[in-house]
This record gives sequence, structure tokens and C-alpha cells, in this order.
Amino acid sequence: MTTVPRTDDVRLRPPRNQLDRRAISWWTLQSTLFALPLPITFGVLYLCIPPARPVFGPLFLACLAPGLAYMAVMPAWRHRVHRWEITEEAVYTTSGWLWQRWRVVPLSRVQTVDTLRGPLQQLFGLSGITVTTASAAGHVQIKGLDHRVAVEVAEYLAAHVHVTPGDAT
Repeated sequence: MTTVPRTDDVRLRPPRNQLDRRAISWWTLQSTLFALPLPITFGVLYLCIPPARPVFGPLFLACLAPGLAYMAVMPAWRHRVHRWEITEEAVYTTSGWLWQRWRVVPLSRVQTVDTLRGPLQQLFGLSGITVTTASAAGHVQIKGLDHRVAVEVAEYLAAHVHVTPGDAT
């Protein structure tokens, strides 16, 4: 994985770096926590209230099928799509899994750099970076980085943003 900025290619282009492969496991766990509580609830109600089985059986299946499909497809698809790169001129990101977004933020527009490690990210050794800009479009997030890489990127941006010519307002 490349974390050192490259200066040989400054044209607008998609970013080169993939997120850490552990992001797939992180997203799988997140999707499980999102997709399974409702079918589990309907399954328990199905088992505990026999007269209501004609209602809870179909509800269980109607919630379980899309939840399992989401859990099976989303994490790997997101990992395939999400990319990032930091150069001496800009922060490049692509994100999304249904609606894909490509962002290029000139370093001269960067105002703050934050890192975030939620409990699940800590479990997988991952971090996220938020680069806040002086743009109406808001901030750029890179989620699913190895924690050490995220620290390196944040330190690099903190050191190089203040020396980048331009107006961050």
C-alpha cells in the first residue's frame, strides 16, 4: 500500500490506494448489526407465539432475505469501489457502493484533519480520517484505513497543509 505522496502524476485521475482488507470484515459486522435484529425479533416471536406464526413467518423471511443479500454483497463491493490517495497537491477519494462519488480536494483548501476510531474500527485495527475543507461540499472521509496508515496520513497532511500555497477560506 502506498502512503507516500507521488509527484510524478498530477493530473486529475481516480485515486490509487485501496482500503485495508480488514474493512471488509468491519463492514460485514456493521451490516450484520444492521440487518439481523429485525428478522431475529420476528423469528423469536414466531417461535414464542404459535397462533401468530402465519404473520411472523412471512415477516421473518421478508426481512431475512434482503438482509442476508446486503450482508453478502455490500462489504466486498464497497471495498472494490472505495479508493484514496494523498499527493503533494491534493487528497483524492472515491466512495460509495450504489451512489459513487469521486472527490479531489486541493491541499490549499484543507482546514482540519481529524481521525476517528469507533469501537468496531478499534476491534479490527482500523481508523478513519476526515479532511474538512473550505468548500461548500464539506468534508472528505477515508474510512477503513489501517490505524498506522491513518496516523501517517494525518501527520503528513498536518505537516504539509500549512506550507501549501493558497487560501483555505
